[in-house]
Amino acid sequence: MALFFLEYDLRKQRSYQPLYDELARFKAVRILESMWCFNRSGIKSAGLRDHFKGFIDGDDGLMISEITDWASRHAQGTPNDLE
Repeated sequence: MALFFLEYDLRKQRSYQPLYDELARFKAVRILESMWCFNRSGIKSAGLRDHFKGFIDGDDGLMISEITDWASRHAQGTPNDLE
């Protein structure tokens, strides 16, 4: 199982709910205002990017990173909070 961070920059319309609903389905944990983490197996960052781009608008920014080490300070949550 791999740990991924997802970061986004929703521009113009800022329709967050479809993205939030999909992150909930992934059992993601919010780390910072626009950063979430989740575990997944059998997929790479590019595949997750292609999946999540269906939940944001065409002008929005999206970054998916596979993480092997992390540290945080004053975060809302951490990967330790994942189920």
